Amino acid sequence: MMLKFFFWILLLGNAGLLAYQHGYFDALLPSGREPARMKQQINADKVRVIPAPAAAPEPPPEPAPEPVSAPVSEAKKPVVLACTEIGNFPPDEAKRFSAELASLSLGDRVKQRALQEVASHMVYIPPQADKEGADKKAGELRALGVEDFFIIQDNSSLRWGISLGVFRHEEAARAHLAALTRKGVRSARIGQRTVTSSQVAFQLRELDEDAKAALDKVKAGFPKQEVRACS
Repeated sequence: MMLKFFFWILLLGNAGLLAYQHGYFDALLPSGREPARMKQQINADKVRVIPAPAAAPEPPPEPAPEPVSAPVSEAKKPVVLACTEIGNFPPDEAKRFSAELASLSLGDRVKQRALQEVASHMVYIPPQADKEGADKKAGELRALGVEDFFIIQDNSSLRWGISLGVFRHEEAARAHLAALTRKGVRSARIGQRTVTSSQVAFQLRELDEDAKAALDKVKAGFPKQEVRACS
């Protein structure tokens, strides 16, 4: 009896194992195999796999703002004239020249300096007998177109003579005498005499092109004044 019992138990076990392997018990005991899961899914044929949304592209980096630079001051104009000196101005003429320079707004680029000039060569007409004779000679000079002269009235040896110009250099005196001769002045000559006169010179420094052009216009109104390099 016992042998028959174990035989049937073994037979039933094998039959159950065979049935389980063929899926006969899946409805009662899900096996977890793929066919069984697919059957359990609701509307499995309508299921669609939704792809994950693409990541939004990163915005391009904003350009960095350009640095704001401080305003650049106007470049200083180049100097075309380092220093020049103009004139041996008598006091009255120096005032006129200074007034015209003031309109150029040159500031401290303009300096005045006093000159104690000693001239030793004089072009003159020898003394006349008296004042009447000197006045007559002066009239003759005006008739020849000569206006730049004066009658000497001091107590020197040249009293009642006529001065036609005093020069520091002999060459300048000779050139002036030659010009007078061409005008018809026959009695003039060159003599040695020391004359001290207070005069004014103007020094102008660090002029740019515009300032130099403006200075040239002012200087044109004083044609007899000498222009030289600063000493």
